[in-house]
Amino acid sequence: MTSAFPSVTGPAYAPFLMGRYPGSIGLPGLRWFDRSRRVAKLLGHSRSYVGAEMRYVDGDIDPAAPTIFELARPSLGALSVIARGLPRRDRIGQTPAFVLRAAATHFRGNVKGWLNIDRRVAGEVARRLRTQPVRFAFIALTGIDKTSHAQGHSAPVVGSAMRIVDDAVAEIRSDAERDGRWRRLHIWVGSDHGHSPVRDHEDLAAVIESWGYSTLAHPWAFRSSADVAVMVSGNAMAHLYLDLDLRSRPWWPALETRWGGLLERLSSRDSIDLVILPRGPTACEIRTRDRGAAMLKWTRESYSYRPTTGDPLGIGEHDGISDRQAYDVTRESDYPDAMVQIARLAESPRSGEIILSASRNWDYRARYEPIPHVSSHGALHREHMLVPLLLSRAPTSAPLRTVDVMPSALRALGITVPESLDGTSFY
Repeated sequence: MTSAFPSVTGPAYAPFLMGRYPGSIGLPGLRWFDRSRRVAKLLGHSRSYVGAEMRYVDGDIDPAAPTIFELARPSLGALSVIARGLPRRDRIGQTPAFVLRAAATHFRGNVKGWLNIDRRVAGEVARRLRTQPVRFAFIALTGIDKTSHAQGHSAPVVGSAMRIVDDAVAEIRSDAERDGRWRRLHIWVGSDHGHSPVRDHEDLAAVIESWGYSTLAHPWAFRSSADVAVMVSGNAMAHLYLDLDLRSRPWWPALETRWGGLLERLSSRDSIDLVILPRGPTACEIRTRDRGAAMLKWTRESYSYRPTTGDPLGIGEHDGISDRQAYDVTRESDYPDAMVQIARLAESPRSGEIILSASRNWDYRARYEPIPHVSSHGALHREHMLVPLLLSRAPTSAPLRTVDVMPSALRALGITVPESLDGTSFY
């Protein structure tokens, strides 16, 4: 099935836990700039969910969009970036001592330390499921991602991380068989994103500064004034925010006069595959360095993709096709589900004026990573967007997207599925 854009931990949890695309509930990326000044009120007016600001996620997401934790009680969450609706006692991995240990493991670049954290979390989850009544549980074991970043997704240590997941599933099933719960238990194993190798790191903020622009970028996102806010996620995608003094979002082509030169320079970079330019709440332009440009337009019911000087997505022209047809025509391309994913992110009020998806073998952060990345994610490429879903019981229809997981879980639990969800049940 396909993940969400950006294909990065945190935003890509929203489909699993809320049945919504991340941009539509206010998580356009792992880092973003707040034009409103109402959410990120401190100097710099930006968010980074890497570190201490992760605690703001539940308050930043749309309060009208329910989480599965709010609908299926009692629930259990382990290392979940989104936890709204969970009592403190049911949030595994959020005690002060645990948070300090996890932070030390992350910022020291202690990759094997993440495997110890995964083992500890998996053991605690199995114990809770064995001894407490739990209707729904979400367990995030992040060692596979951490080890893939550090050594590549085919490294032996990644296999060790996968075995922890396998052992956890085996223990949960064994306990359920022993006490009679297995006949009514569903176990689903999936991923929020993929991975692909990185050979070159484009220091995007530094490059833009070298062209004479001042930037606002993490971890030093404290400038009271800057020309461009550079918000990287994954690290293979980025939002660029322009005219930062404006409280409402500006659109292309009105930005062309002042920012056309920056756009041309960006479009020529080897590191940049797709340049997405929102032109209003229902349209955007997609540009590439060597495959031309196209226009994407949408309503809530249909999508139109029209090549202008080329075919950036490599899918040909399509006019007024449905959500399912948009999935089908892109599924075998290099950008599966790209029309829907681009539309949902580009229309988000918190997205940037320029959205970048990195070329293969590139990402956008050369500094400040505790673990030098040899593999990355976040972009629209197949390797990032196609993710597995293993189900202990056969679905009624084929799962298409990660947004389908939450409504399917509600259906399996006998809970009414809210009409506001982006996904549909495969049960």
